[in-house]
Amino acid sequence: MQQNNFPKLHNATWPGIVGKGEGSEPVIAFDEMLKMTAAAEVDGVKFDGVDIGLFNPHFDVNSSDDGIKKLADKVAGHGLEIGSLVAPIWPPDGGSAMGSADDRKRFVEQVRKSCHIAKRLREIGIRSHGIVRIDSASSPESWAKDPVGNTKLIAETFREACDIAADYGEKLAAEGEICWGGMHSWKTMIDTLNATDRPNMGFQADMAHTLLYLMGYNAPGDRILPANFDWSDRAALEDGLRKLTAALRPWTIDFHVAQNDGTVHGTGSHDKTGRHCLANDPNGKLDIAADAGFWLRDEKGELTKAFRHICWDGCMFPNEKMTQPGTWNNILAAMIKVRNQHGWYEA
Repeated sequence: MQQNNFPKLHNATWPGIVGKGEGSEPVIAFDEMLKMTAAAEVDGVKFDGVDIGLFNPHFDVNSSDDGIKKLADKVAGHGLEIGSLVAPIWPPDGGSAMGSADDRKRFVEQVRKSCHIAKRLREIGIRSHGIVRIDSASSPESWAKDPVGNTKLIAETFREACDIAADYGEKLAAEGEICWGGMHSWKTMIDTLNATDRPNMGFQADMAHTLLYLMGYNAPGDRILPANFDWSDRAALEDGLRKLTAALRPWTIDFHVAQNDGTVHGTGSHDKTGRHCLANDPNGKLDIAADAGFWLRDEKGELTKAFRHICWDGCMFPNEKMTQPGTWNNILAAMIKVRNQHGWYEA
């Protein structure tokens, strides 16, 4: 029997930036993130690629085609491919998706630049799959001032961004994270996706973030698990995950493997969101390999094969942990288990 070789296993590079700087820990350079990713190895298996945030200091979204080619060459030099990209849609260069006309224009322009880069990387041959990730660049508090009107504005902005992405042959995925207005709960996320109503618009699920959907953080009325939930009740947790994934799986076109200890966390300028924990954190509430199956298989237990790579996002890990080779080997081992249980083989 052949060992599964899909989905491909990717590591995110943006955890070297997100939550770093601005009074927090120093940024970890892009080259260092690539080096650590390429060095990880478990029983002869290595990471296949990286997902990349298109923001400084790692990469300038305004780069020329020569700069895009240099990025591709640098990643290829480490034996890695490129998958999904994160569009830098936030102020000051971008703007709120539910903001002023100028805010929304800047948002869409940042998506356009990101889709150009995505297309060029496909043409170069280093990127055969993946999406361009976006969010609302707005807080739940701001959204809550006018839920109906703000959801309508976000959807209008997303539709315009989707139409531009389609011109480049790209799909957009909205990040399911509790710190983004209009996508801070599973129900508001579905409302936003339905209102957007574009065939190239989907959902990015991150196991650390979506666990907080169950808890109703920032949207208590939408919680699935009861207050003061007993985490030892595995059957109830599985029932909650089953309900959550049944609602969001049809939209899911990008997936992050992760662990969470049931708490929120934020560092630097990043708002609190579902805490990313080490893969082997003893306080982790998820059985990573088993619970990934709720996203990777349908309600009948059949593989969806909805995306050709999965990614680990270790945002806001301390630098002391991120610079240890053992951290990345443990993460890679967890991802291999996910692929062994929920992957497939292609010749």
